[in-house]
Amino acid sequence: MNANTLQRLRLSLGILFLLVGSIGSAARADDDPWPGIRKDLFGTRQLTENGSALQIFAPNQADDAAVVPVTVNIASSVVPNVKSLTLIIDRNPVPVAATLAFGDGYRRGPDIGERTIATRIRVDAFSRVRAILETSDGSLFMASKFVIGSGGCSAPASKDPEVALAELGKTHLILRQDESIGKDWREARIMIKHPNFTGMQMNAKTGEFTPARFINSIEVKQGETVLWSMEGGISISEDPNFRFTFGTNNPADLEFTATDTAGTKFRATAAMSPPS
Repeated sequence: MNANTLQRLRLSLGILFLLVGSIGSAARADDDPWPGIRKDLFGTRQLTENGSALQIFAPNQADDAAVVPVTVNIASSVVPNVKSLTLIIDRNPVPVAATLAFGDGYRRGPDIGERTIATRIRVDAFSRVRAILETSDGSLFMASKFVIGSGGCSAPASKDPEVALAELGKTHLILRQDESIGKDWREARIMIKHPNFTGMQMNAKTGEFTPARFINSIEVKQGETVLWSMEGGISISEDPNFRFTFGTNNPADLEFTATDTAGTKFRATAAMSPPS
């Protein structure tokens, strides 16, 4: 093979590698669901990702893709203007796991510093998990974390569907205060016994898919004042569990009400210890 032929071969191979690389990059770009999700939910609005407004924490690799703990921290500086928080799992069949709308009870409570909201989610494929915070002036802030896990939405429920439905409806609302953190600091934990069926789980006995049935709304109030309300979907794990901190000097009881897609309602209350 002479020098000219060798040079032409190298040039041809170089062009081929460039084409393959371009096609691969295009395929990867087309395979990324986030641009479409972002456009559908937020249009062309600017998203700021700098960590000053909020942070998100989740495991790098899920021990159980059907029960992945995720925690969002909200900076105290944005709490008075916070409007909503949207939790997104890019590659889930229904990417929006939950959207929380904050009320005056949350925004106008005493300053306790950084606030925390935690729950457990299903991750159906290796995916970036995002928290997007909107403030009253329309600003959007984002924090994200890549989580390795798969099959969370189709993983079998921990119990037989009939047993799970028989136990459905048990609720707990636990309220905690810690004077060492601050007299107005409170942490609440909502627990609802519910299988949160996704519609993608197969019944081992019948070989058929269990129909979807999940908690789709929660409202948390102190007295008549709303702290936050939530619209949720199939990406929230079985036995929904929400833990959050808030500031209050209001002695009224804390209460949550929840509803599932079958219209069943759930409720629990907790007495608010007066500040000392």
